[in-house]
Amino acid sequence: MQQPSAIRAVDYKELKVISPVFQHESLIPSKYTCEGENISPPLQISFIPGEAKSLVLIVDDPDAPNGSWMHWLVWDIPVTHLLKEGEVHGIEGINDFKQHRYGGPCPPSGTHRYFFKIYALDKLLKLPTGSTKAQLEKLMSGHILAFGELIGLYKRKML
Repeated sequence: MQQPSAIRAVDYKELKVISPVFQHESLIPSKYTCEGENISPPLQISFIPGEAKSLVLIVDDPDAPNGSWMHWLVWDIPVTHLLKEGEVHGIEGINDFKQHRYGGPCPPSGTHRYFFKIYALDKLLKLPTGSTKAQLEKLMSGHILAFGELIGLYKRKML
């Protein structure tokens, strides 16, 4: 008797996420950090499913001393293949800086990884500005069509 194939707990389509200013797992230019202009880098997204109604962007640092540090939460982004540099494309949540905006890489020591995670959803979430990551993830559950991420690295020059 043939064994059933392994089933992944979550099976999303894969988005391709790249940036014209840094490569996957390479250094993020200081312009996009606390040592520069502290603006969001441009992101390009490919393979968005046709049935997608919105995008979500979560930027976090899993290497922070006290666990994952939330740098930016944005939802209800209209479906697009380009998130422009320094622009807000949707509704912003509260990050771990206690702000409703992008907070660029600013590690206290060493080189940290920054995950730019993009989700394609089958609906608009209509969460209010300032909602938390937990609230966002709860509402996203069951509506994710595709996922992709770009990882950038950063180490502060001035400490």
